[in-house]
Amino acid sequence: MSAARLMGRVVVMLAAALPACVLAQQVLPPPLQLQPVSDVPVAVQIVRWHMNDGDLNALSFRSMEQIFTTRSVPRSGPVWNLPRSERALDFSYQWQGRAVAAEDFLERTYTNALLVIRDGRILVERYRNGSDESSRFIGWSMTKSITSVLVGCALAEGRIESLDKPISDYLPELRGGGYEGVSIRHVMQMRSGVEYEERYDFANPGRAASNHINSLVRNTTRFADAARTLPRIHPPGEFFQYKTIDTAVLGWLIERVTRGSVAAYTARCLWEPLGAQADGYYIMDGAPGVGREFSGAGFNATLRDFGRFGQMMLQGGVADGRRIVSADWVKQSTAPVGPEDNRRGGYGLQWWTLGAGTYSAIGLQGQYVFVDPATRTVVVKLSYFPPGDNTRQDEETQAFLRAVSASRPAAAP
Repeated sequence: MSAARLMGRVVVMLAAALPACVLAQQVLPPPLQLQPVSDVPVAVQIVRWHMNDGDLNALSFRSMEQIFTTRSVPRSGPVWNLPRSERALDFSYQWQGRAVAAEDFLERTYTNALLVIRDGRILVERYRNGSDESSRFIGWSMTKSITSVLVGCALAEGRIESLDKPISDYLPELRGGGYEGVSIRHVMQMRSGVEYEERYDFANPGRAASNHINSLVRNTTRFADAARTLPRIHPPGEFFQYKTIDTAVLGWLIERVTRGSVAAYTARCLWEPLGAQADGYYIMDGAPGVGREFSGAGFNATLRDFGRFGQMMLQGGVADGRRIVSADWVKQSTAPVGPEDNRRGGYGLQWWTLGAGTYSAIGLQGQYVFVDPATRTVVVKLSYFPPGDNTRQDEETQAFLRAVSASRPAAAP
């Protein structure tokens, strides 16, 4: 008997011995077994369902173009050169009453990549877990701060008359629901007053989890469309409630006032003048011609380009001599609207404020672009925190950020 025929018989015998469940096609988990049936292949839906899992996200968070339909944000023109002045992570930070070596921070807090810039010079650049300078990482809710810049651009160009205009004046589809009459400013501040609890209990999905499932996993709805029917539970401007649907509405606003795509406007008003080194991209909530950019949490870029974004904000809206947004917009968007608390800080116009003039774009499971104007420091940390309560990892990261901002590390050997 030939080796090929023998191998064939072995495969048949092994297959006969396996349980039927092993040979079956993948089956969607019950929360995805919904109507209408999704056109997204079952295997892809399952990958999206698990993309945040702690045993997968070190890879998935830099591979979103393999999991989703995407829309490119192309770079163009000269790259903004960030000179290097290599430094060692030779300091320590205080955490839970003891000094922790900064070098240990990367593994302790699930770090994929870390960048430290001071006075416009790269001091530290680290890649881990197989990532490198060409890897493009999901920013998750750091995207909200990019959307803030887009709104600032549209306001400066006269596409938006005023932040105090009702958003329903520009998006009449929102009339009759909770967003009717709510100002653009209140949406920017996460004070729209609409009911949308940012809770992702997928086993018992509420509004936010159901919208995630249908729009991002199954692609049977558009994420921002949920805003049409949300009720109002607070007077606009009175109550802060962090919710991605507010930023999705701002993305819809950008789409409407520019008469184009969010990605195209991001390229023109931010990515090209920023001097980005690589194309960015958004994940989409549907197929080409149907889907929209996930403007609340879907932007992907390289570590250095996220660093350039932070450096532009530090420089008052200027990137390598090119004005992107006004210094007034930077100041306005990074100032807390209400009081800052000791743990979470405060919130401006789609930016988190962290006290003493510092501010940060912050994304799900450990994504940060931290800016400290007092020390001229920008820190980008791209992480793979496990899902669930990340209070410990976030608080330790905040301790590290304060320490690295204050440090004066020695030159690397």
